[in-house]
Amino acid sequence: MIEPPIGRVLERTNSRFGLVVLAARRARQINAYFNELGEGLGGYVPPQVHSLSRQPLSIALEEIDEGKVTVDRDIEEIEEA
Repeated sequence: MIEPPIGRVLERTNSRFGLVVLAARRARQINAYFNELGEGLGGYVPPQVHSLSRQPLSIALEEIDEGKVTVDRDIEEIEEA
């Protein structure tokens, strides 16, 4: 079973495409954060939830489900135009 359920996470965005884009962007940020940990740069925001998963995409979906990451509607409208 997928945790969190995709249907519940989908309610946080206005479309499946929006969910995919948001989750992918956040997963890349989380991955970059883990890659630069030893360098002490601090250029990325650490994961906002405590997760047992070690996969950046799973952590990103958990963040979206808990409302820690949201879609900026203004940017989304600009990208669609």
